[in-house]
Amino acid sequence: MENSGSDVQSLRERVESALRRVRPAGTDGDVMSLGLVGEVQVNEAGAVSVLLGLRPADDPSLADTVGLVLSGVEGVSGVEVRTAEAAAPATSPPEGTVPAAPKPREPGKSRRKPLPVVGPKGPGAAGAAGAQPQSAGQVSREEASRHPSEAEPLAGVRHVVAVSSGKGGVGKSTVSTNLAAAWAKKGYRVGLLDADIYGPDIPTMFGATQRPRIQDDQVVPVEAHGVKLMSLGFLVDDETPAVWRGPIIMGIVRQFLHQVVWGELDYLVVDLPPGTGDAQLSLVQLVKVDGAVMVSTPQDVSVTGVLKGIKMFENVDVPVLGIVENMRGFVCPDCGSTHDLFGSGGGEGLAASLGLPFLGAVPLGLAVRQEGDRGTPTVIGRPDAPEGQALQAIADAVEARVAAAAGSAEVS
Repeated sequence: MENSGSDVQSLRERVESALRRVRPAGTDGDVMSLGLVGEVQVNEAGAVSVLLGLRPADDPSLADTVGLVLSGVEGVSGVEVRTAEAAAPATSPPEGTVPAAPKPREPGKSRRKPLPVVGPKGPGAAGAAGAQPQSAGQVSREEASRHPSEAEPLAGVRHVVAVSSGKGGVGKSTVSTNLAAAWAKKGYRVGLLDADIYGPDIPTMFGATQRPRIQDDQVVPVEAHGVKLMSLGFLVDDETPAVWRGPIIMGIVRQFLHQVVWGELDYLVVDLPPGTGDAQLSLVQLVKVDGAVMVSTPQDVSVTGVLKGIKMFENVDVPVLGIVENMRGFVCPDCGSTHDLFGSGGGEGLAASLGLPFLGAVPLGLAVRQEGDRGTPTVIGRPDAPEGQALQAIADAVEARVAAAAGSAEVS
């Protein structure tokens, strides 16, 4: 269905807004404010063409990042990013301009030394090519430009559930860990993909220290507490900083989905990094996601971030299964009184205002921290603690929501 003239103008505005979120490495500006975007063409069918000026200091992968970001804009059916040489301006030119008379870049030529590739831990890991970030180049153009509504289910997996948050430090990985462990405890076949590549905490929270095995160029996931696990934390040293650009992130997510021997699963839980960036977009482009669980603390700043995440998932046709409010209320072990250190009801109020299910609240207590440090999910190590009971109830609620969403999809 073609767009009208007003729709085309609206799409152009969304495209330009998305471009303002792309910042070349080592700069304080975005590609628009730096004058790197020249011609922007949008047609009635939703096809977008952008001329991107690359300065000698710019990494060529910037063009891939632009294409990836634009492919996730609502209404975009396809993206073409054309590149040209651009001289670095002494001062920032007017927004939306590009230096005149650019010279075409030689195909495949890079003027920057590539970032070092971080490989698996320890000696003798050369055979683990299937798990190394340099395979990001295997992402096809079709995958990078695919609209999330066209993503296909992951073979052998009944349900893919994403766990997301607007900001870090709200307990998203705790919820992911306990969802997976609770379902495994009930007898389901469960996998947990740690897509939080900037802070891969899942190995620690499951007490898993071994490295994945390689079998027929595929990665065999680590298993702990009945859950199959894959995380960048198994492959890189703890001291290695996670400095990844958009195409590399998509390549890592792709490998963790398609080059890991997940086998037959009832649930694959995906622990996403905070925010609404490349990992989130990559996931929904590469595989059909059945729903997203949003995690917040009661604080306004956390709730605001969750709202942005909800809007993102709505824009990419992923159902939001509901909201979890973590760290609500600390019960004093001496006097028994409850103290709302981070406030109370922020996540629950947001769910009510948006007409979304409130999946439950997890109290702030010692059980989660103690079991996490021991490498045991709370629903397994302390199931009778208030936190363990709350997390088990949340897992049951998410299970019911996934089943209901799947039933609605089958009916429609």
